[in-house]
Amino acid sequence: MAAPAIVGPAKPSSSPAKASKAPAKKKTRAGSGIEARLSIRVLVWVRRVSQAGFLALFLYFLFQTAFRGTFASAETAVRLPLPVEAFLLADPFVAAMTLLSTHTVYRGLAWSLGLLAVTLVFGRVFCGWICPFGTLHHFFGWIFPSRYLRGNKRVESNKTATRQQVKYYLLYAFLAASVAGSAIGGLFDPICVAVRAIGLAVVPALQYITGVASFAAGQAGVRPVQGASDAAQDFLAQTVWQSKQFYFHHTWFIGILLVAILFMNRVIPRFWCRVLCPLGAFLGVFARFALFGMEKDHAKCTDCNLCLVHCQGADSPQGGVKWRQDECHMCLNCENACPEDVIKFRFLPSRKSTISKPDTGRRTAIASAAAGAVVIPAMRIADVIDANYDHRVIRPPGSVEEREFLERCIRCAECMKVCPNNALHPAFFEAGVEGIWTPILIPRIGYCEHSCVLCGQVCPTGAIQKITEDQKLGIGQKALSIGTAFYDQGRCLPWAMATPCIVCEEFCPTSPKAIWVEEVDIPKRLPMAGEDGKEPGMTTVHVQRPHVDPSLCIGCGACEKVCPVQDKPAVYVTNVGESRSKTNVILLEDTNYNRPG
Repeated sequence: MAAPAIVGPAKPSSSPAKASKAPAKKKTRAGSGIEARLSIRVLVWVRRVSQAGFLALFLYFLFQTAFRGTFASAETAVRLPLPVEAFLLADPFVAAMTLLSTHTVYRGLAWSLGLLAVTLVFGRVFCGWICPFGTLHHFFGWIFPSRYLRGNKRVESNKTATRQQVKYYLLYAFLAASVAGSAIGGLFDPICVAVRAIGLAVVPALQYITGVASFAAGQAGVRPVQGASDAAQDFLAQTVWQSKQFYFHHTWFIGILLVAILFMNRVIPRFWCRVLCPLGAFLGVFARFALFGMEKDHAKCTDCNLCLVHCQGADSPQGGVKWRQDECHMCLNCENACPEDVIKFRFLPSRKSTISKPDTGRRTAIASAAAGAVVIPAMRIADVIDANYDHRVIRPPGSVEEREFLERCIRCAECMKVCPNNALHPAFFEAGVEGIWTPILIPRIGYCEHSCVLCGQVCPTGAIQKITEDQKLGIGQKALSIGTAFYDQGRCLPWAMATPCIVCEEFCPTSPKAIWVEEVDIPKRLPMAGEDGKEPGMTTVHVQRPHVDPSLCIGCGACEKVCPVQDKPAVYVTNVGESRSKTNVILLEDTNYNRPG
């Protein structure tokens, strides 16, 4: 899409009568020009420092989204000391989605109003100065420059193109989906993508690699190498890694998507920011009212195209065309590169060479919004969640009812990253298409720590409520349940194989224990045949057969995690009986489930 051309004014001719004063004016203008150029260079470096600083802050918060202590003391409430979800709370696209889907304003998301206020003054400075995901793309394109994007190809790639409309159509579709009752737009929110991809794929992969390298260093037999490796591992364990090696469900797919998005920067600079980012589109809508913007003197432009070579937003900074205010990242590279001082950024600029509105087709925009509004009911009908959703969809403790959960969950993965036992994982299609990458508990990988409420603390939208330890443990009230355990007696050692085992009962954390055992003496066939060709002998074995009291079981999954039967465990947890649902319950004739004795 070529930007609309404009015709600049004719260059004024100098008067002979004023020739004597011309040198003094030229000197004054030259001096002011040098000062302005120095100022803009300083601002460009300030922007670069800002980008690096906010990326470092984001990564620091991400690394601190972990619990490296102990739950041994029940008297001390476990809380993270830092607001690790701060970037998500300041995300106006997240705030808009939850507002439209729930018709309520989550208190923590009020911070996003500050970012909107900054946008109304300075334009899309978040994209060029703050956004950690945008900075990651910027740095990637700088560190791994493409041979394809050189010379004229670089200039052409930085011109405003029709593909930049895609992010606006995605924005309209996701906002319409929010009106239909789903925050599925979190799949494309840049902060959510960054937390999910780096926290669930990149960090565990790096931890695994350093673990392998540390093991190799330990086997080298060189004491200095071993000492340096141990010191590095201790530092990383205390500040960066989780307490143990984490593995996440389907994390390979999330990692591949991140690599693919970063690779596209070799074809289109800042591909994500220009083409796919709904947050950038959302800020672009508000940037049209910004008080700070660009003025261009088209008559002085020599068409050197240096502004296009360095442009980050593909917003048409070159002379002879109108500037796209909604696409500008306020990187200031164009003014810094311009040798003729054609470009100036200032408050209350002239708007005669500016296009403020997003350049989208009305019919396509309406079709995008309609698709977003229709696809959510269509997915719900196909998944039949209201009737009887998948038994594997075990939500974190404190989660709201499933419909409201999908209205609020933005798939940011903060809860998965902070879970101390690696119990929470991104769903694939267990929760239907609408529930992709929402958190589910997989007990075989990790169980829900009995007194842990960290997932609710870091949730930015209230999909997981900020409950207390007393609420979860049932002190003075009924304990929260996320599911119920069941036994497969055909695989259980005491039930099917006459083999003593009480591991599940020992690890059951509730008080009184939800798992109780029945003392029985049962016959067992001896492994060796008797003498003289007789049949194998028999003996009597005393075993303790486990049972579940559903009125006490909270579905934490500790029993399934520790079950010694490999592959498929003998005890497993499903979401039936969860506290958040009034319909997903176990129907019992006697709700007071009594044990013998």
